[in-house]
Amino acid sequence: MAVAQTSNAAGDVGILNTALALEYEAISAYQLGAMSGLLQKPVLEIAVMFQTHHKEHRDALIATIRKLGGAPVAAKSDAEVGQALNAASLKSQADVLRLAQRLEKGAANAYIGVIPSFGDRALAQVSARLAADEVMHWTVLSQALKDPLPAKALSFGA
Repeated sequence: MAVAQTSNAAGDVGILNTALALEYEAISAYQLGAMSGLLQKPVLEIAVMFQTHHKEHRDALIATIRKLGGAPVAAKSDAEVGQALNAASLKSQADVLRLAQRLEKGAANAYIGVIPSFGDRALAQVSARLAADEVMHWTVLSQALKDPLPAKALSFGA
């Protein structure tokens, strides 16, 4: 029994560390966007708020990983993330918003996708709550870009 719990905890820690890496990426991406000088004040305020949400996600994930006896993965530098995301290609507010929109949808889909994989069912609920935040961010970004909302249901997690 103890081996199964340890195995489940180790698997859960692996999933949580993948989620933590996504949160680090989002924090850096919003930092790059905020520092770019491309965002108008109201959009900048929303970007900073979303970055704060991601910092809260990061902190919750780190605490959970440690509670499970794991070690949180380290964050990459903003420069490394910027290079990986091709931040040098961002030339307008719309470019920054499209990048954030893409990352938010990817994170939402990732969180939805791992829900059935958790050994600890309480973590599945946490993943669902994180996915809900990411979908909210995606929706706001889509509206800021004047993109139409999905015409069909079940557009996330597929």
